[in-house]
Amino acid sequence: MSLVLASAWQPRGELARFERLLPQLSQLYRSIVISTPPTIDQAFLQTLNTLPNVRAVPTNEWVQGRHVALAEALKAQPNYIHAIDFDRALRWIETRPNELTSIAQRSQTHCLIIGRTWQAYATHARALIETERTSNTMASFFLGTPMDFSAGARGFTPVAAHFILANSPPIDALGTDAEWPILLHRGGFKLNYCEVDGLDWEIPDQFQAQAADVEAQQSQAATYDRNVEHWRYRVEVAQRIVQAGIAAARRPLQFLS
Repeated sequence: MSLVLASAWQPRGELARFERLLPQLSQLYRSIVISTPPTIDQAFLQTLNTLPNVRAVPTNEWVQGRHVALAEALKAQPNYIHAIDFDRALRWIETRPNELTSIAQRSQTHCLIIGRTWQAYATHARALIETERTSNTMASFFLGTPMDFSAGARGFTPVAAHFILANSPPIDALGTDAEWPILLHRGGFKLNYCEVDGLDWEIPDQFQAQAADVEAQQSQAATYDRNVEHWRYRVEVAQRIVQAGIAAARRPLQFLS
């Protein structure tokens, strides 16, 4: 199976970890396609593109990040695509490589929604847990079964990816958490679901030499929750995901010939 990783990535000190973990990622993915913010340093971008099996592409606008990564991944003509934000992919391969390998091996359906176990979810700040409950409930209602959509981790066949790009305007990357699964459900694609431990909270990894441990996650979660602006922002994110999901449920679809 030819599997390609499609990732949006706003780098926050992870390059050394990426270079160290690249051999493991390359065992799973034939190609690693990364979209970056338009403001990315050109020397940094060149460094990424010198890495084996890596293609890094800057976006015109950062809201297009996930769309650009998916479109560029299709150019590699894969049998299957994993779409995962890159900071989460790095943490997953570093902390639970066997689990990621297992998910990669079973990824042979039109769409795999990859959610978090409760143990993984519990490592996040309460500001994320409580607000994502709203957006997850909305998307689960449309699909008819409880799922965690908010980790932003999915698997697609090329046909499913082409369908998404034909029906998803690149105006809000975070909204795709609900938008893409709802579009595929409406398009008649089979949606499978699994939950993993490897999608535990990745933000504490930023600017660290290695993935944060549970103690560091708990400490940063407490700090994160004490800032009311973080709660305000996470409420806004949940609203955007809900709005994108409702729009996807109402939007006329374009079916591929």
